[in-house]
Amino acid sequence: MRRKISLVTSVVAVMAFAVGCGNNGTTTPPAAEPATGGETATVAPPAEAVDTDALVIWVDETRMGPVSAAAHDFTAETGIPVEMVQKNFDDIANDAIAQIPTGEGPDLFVTAHDNLGRLLVNGVIAPVTLGALANDFEPVAIEAFSQDGQLYGVPYAIENIALIRNVDLAPTAPATWEDAIASGRVEGSQVPPILIQSDGENGDPFHFYPLQTSCGAPVFEQNADGSYNETIAMGGENGHRFAQWLADQGHAGNLSQDITYDIAVQQFADGNARYIIGGPWMLGSFEGMNLAIDPIPTACGDPAQPFAGVQGFFLSSHSRNPIAANNFLTNYAASEEVQVALADAGGRPPALIAAQTQAVANDETGTMRGFMDVGANAVPMPSIPAMAQVWAFWGVTQARIFGGNTTDPNGEWDRMISDIQGAIDANR
Repeated sequence: MRRKISLVTSVVAVMAFAVGCGNNGTTTPPAAEPATGGETATVAPPAEAVDTDALVIWVDETRMGPVSAAAHDFTAETGIPVEMVQKNFDDIANDAIAQIPTGEGPDLFVTAHDNLGRLLVNGVIAPVTLGALANDFEPVAIEAFSQDGQLYGVPYAIENIALIRNVDLAPTAPATWEDAIASGRVEGSQVPPILIQSDGENGDPFHFYPLQTSCGAPVFEQNADGSYNETIAMGGENGHRFAQWLADQGHAGNLSQDITYDIAVQQFADGNARYIIGGPWMLGSFEGMNLAIDPIPTACGDPAQPFAGVQGFFLSSHSRNPIAANNFLTNYAASEEVQVALADAGGRPPALIAAQTQAVANDETGTMRGFMDVGANAVPMPSIPAMAQVWAFWGVTQARIFGGNTTDPNGEWDRMISDIQGAIDANR
C-alpha cells in the first residue's frame, strides 16, 4: 500500500508560490509537444473523474515504465490525467530551461541534481516541501537537492564511483593506496595497477576527486545543511599535498593521461589490472566477472569521498497544477513502491532508505550493496553556478601535474585556484 502523508503544509507552500506566478491552475494548458525523438502517452482518467488540467511529466526511456505505472495509479486515485513525455535524459534540463518560461514545458521532470544551479538561475523550478518525509531519504540525496536551506526536488536514485575489484585476481580489498599499488600489478601488463580514466590532457577530476578529498582538499566549502557556497576549499596546504601526490604517482607510472574510459574498461575486462575506479555504468562491460565493490583507498590518510550524483524529480515554477504535482511527488514518487521500481529499472540504489533493502535483494549483479555502502561516505557534486567555472581549469591542471608537464606542482595548483577564482568573480 502506498504511504500517504499530510499535504497541508505542502499545499500552503505551493499555493503561496502559485499566487506570484501567472497562468497557474485556472487556464487550460496547450498540448505539450515532445522534443524531436520524444514520445507522448496520456494516462486517461476514469470516466467519473472531474475535468481538470493534465499533469505533464517528462522522463527518459529508462524511467518511463515505472513513472507511467505510478501515473496510472495517480490517475485512478485522483481522477487527474497524466501526460507522459519521453525525452533523452541528457536533453531534459536544457529543454526545461528553454520551454518552461514559454508555457510549453512540463509540471514535473526528471534530471540529475547537478543541474540545480542553472535551473534556479533560469527560474524554472519551484521549491518542494516534504516536511518530515525528508528524513526518510539518504542525507546526501536531500543535500544534493537543496540550496540555501531550501529543497528543490524529490530524489529517487544515487550513483557514485567506487573501487571495482576482480575477485579472482585480488581476493581481498586493499586498505590503502600503497596496498592497492603493491597488489594490483599484473605480470606482463603495460597499464597502471589501478585503472583511473583520464581524458588525455583534459584529465578527469570527477574520477580523481575521492583521492583529492583524502588529502583534505574538497572543491568548495559546505554549509551546515550540506549545500555549497562559493568559497574554494581546495587551495592551500592540503591542495599542495594533493598536487605533490599527483606528481609523485605520475612519476612512478601509477597514473597516465593515456588511460581513456574505453581503454580502462577494456584492460580491466581483459584481466590486465586487478582494480578499476568507476561507477555502475561500467558493469555491463564486465558481465561474467567475479567482482567486488570496495571503498576507494585513501591517498593521504583522510577518507576518500567520491561525488554522489543524485537523480530526482523537479517541480516546474510554471506548473499549471502545482498542488496535484506536489501530491504526485510526495505520495507517489517518494513512495517505497515507486523508488524500488526506479532502482530496478536504472540499476542505481534508491534515495529512499526504506526502498533500499528490496532494491538490493532484486539486484542480480550483487553489486548495488557495494556501491551503496561506498556512497554512504560520498558528498553531493556541487550544483551551485560557480561549479561551471571549475571544470575548465581543474582537470587540465591535474593532468599536467601527473603527466609530468610541470616541475612546480604547487605553483601549478595555485595558478589553477587563481584562475578559478577569477572566473567565478567575472561571472557573478
